[in-house]
Amino acid sequence: MNARTVLILGIKELRGLLRDPIMLVLIVYSFSLSIWTSSNAAPEALANAALSIVDEDQSHLSSRIVSSFYPPWFVPPTMITAAEIDSRMDAGQDTFALHIPPDFERDVLAGKTPAVQLSIDATRMSQAFTGGGYIQQIVTAEVSEYVAGYRSAPDPPVELALRARYNPSLDPGWFGAITSVIQSITMLSLVLTGAALIREKEHGTVEHLLVMPVTAAEIMLSKIWSMGLVVLLGSGFALVVVVQGLLAVPVQGSVLLFLAGAVLMLFAMTALGIFMATVAGTMPQFALLMMLVLMPLQVLSGAMTPRESMPEIIQTIMLAAPNTHFILLSQAILFRGAGIETVWPQFLALAVIGTVLFRLALRRFRGFLR
Repeated sequence: MNARTVLILGIKELRGLLRDPIMLVLIVYSFSLSIWTSSNAAPEALANAALSIVDEDQSHLSSRIVSSFYPPWFVPPTMITAAEIDSRMDAGQDTFALHIPPDFERDVLAGKTPAVQLSIDATRMSQAFTGGGYIQQIVTAEVSEYVAGYRSAPDPPVELALRARYNPSLDPGWFGAITSVIQSITMLSLVLTGAALIREKEHGTVEHLLVMPVTAAEIMLSKIWSMGLVVLLGSGFALVVVVQGLLAVPVQGSVLLFLAGAVLMLFAMTALGIFMATVAGTMPQFALLMMLVLMPLQVLSGAMTPRESMPEIIQTIMLAAPNTHFILLSQAILFRGAGIETVWPQFLALAVIGTVLFRLALRRFRGFLR
């Protein structure tokens, strides 16, 4: 195997990528705007929900409840009358309307169970789904604290103190930004190598390579190092400039150690991308095949749902997927500040899986060239 040949062929791949504006836009978007969107969207968290309150009690307890709704979960509540609830919700001005009845404080202190009405605009699904629980918890906590203070109840003998190590405020944007970087590495390593091979076939340059003194391994390695380098540089830029710089999301561990793990991940995924391209043959077929492969990899690897909550058989099967180990080492390094002494099993697993995928892809690629 000639290293100079692999270098020259890889430079040819980079020049071909520069002449593909769609791929360039995809790369720039994946490592910039996509990460910013994932960090700020956070659909599972309530943010700036519109709330109006009808306070017919005008007591100290109702004032405490009104003052407990504040950003970033809610916008400052609007005080309205009961007759305005339906019209404001029909006009889309409010997502939630809380109605505190008269004599609410007196009934609570008397040991009764007065009802508080909460109207929800269910057409705003993402906020309506979580907002009702937020409001119920806030009202219940304020009433319980007020009653306990009024009756001078003794302090409980045991108090549970919760401390979040990496993300003290449990801001979902922190996790969303880093998870988006990991997912972009997985996706682009498949797309770029597969598209590079199919582009060779569609443009007829595969036949040119066949008459040159190059081997299938040299052609594969050239595509792997060139496309892998593009994704590696993009991920480094995204992590340092976008995540740490623009979004101000802290990283606990070593960025260089994470990028070292990304190199092994790219080796495995680019080999898989070449294998898929030889199976598909055309770009539309490759796109369909990528959807069938990429979605299970993203969903079942632990990026979206913790592996511990999945059935054991799924956890065992997904150990054969490279991005399962990459997500484990990424979370350990970036979230918990782990070193190589902790994540070396994931590094070893990625190296073994990458070698197996490379050999399978090389065998398939030789048949593809013939």
